[in-house]
Amino acid sequence: MELTHIIAFNLTLIAAILSPGPAMLVALRATLAQGRRAGILTGFGLGMMAAGWTTMALLGLESLFLLFPWAYVTMKTLGALYLIWIAYKTWRTASTPLTEAKSIPARRAFLNGVFVNFANPKSVLFASAVLLVIFPRDLILAEKALVVLNHLCVELVFYTGFALLLSTKRSKTGYLRLKPIFDRVAALVLGALGLRLLLDRS
Repeated sequence: MELTHIIAFNLTLIAAILSPGPAMLVALRATLAQGRRAGILTGFGLGMMAAGWTTMALLGLESLFLLFPWAYVTMKTLGALYLIWIAYKTWRTASTPLTEAKSIPARRAFLNGVFVNFANPKSVLFASAVLLVIFPRDLILAEKALVVLNHLCVELVFYTGFALLLSTKRSKTGYLRLKPIFDRVAALVLGALGLRLLLDRS
């Protein structure tokens, strides 16, 4: 594994986090409804579960593909199609304004974040699809641990910063105004990754 793999993973991960979906919306709503603390705690829950999906993908995909070679092709195809679908949906709804949030008690914010990503198919398919296309298949255990730790750190830093920025009225207004740009950048990145994964014959 090289530094370029981590950089590519982080760029794709950030684009995916920025794309509209259950994780982004629950973090947004927690911050807007309950403030900075709730937003940060929700982000921690989301990040822990997302890193958990990455851990399971890293530890299970290699043995699964050795036992069932057809599973590798199936996973790549499904992952690619899902990423392309997310990219299409992101682009199509880029100009759609976000709705106001329902109140979420701060003490429940962390578990709410965990449960949202636990039931979020985007997390499962993102982990499997992105790991396949970016990282070599022969990662050692220490490299897998580094990928998971890196994933967790990116999630926590992003959601903490997200909550801090959106806790001010000026920053919240600016983010909502630039939402179409963020969404279209995310759509392009995820769409390109999906096409690469779909067309890869290895």
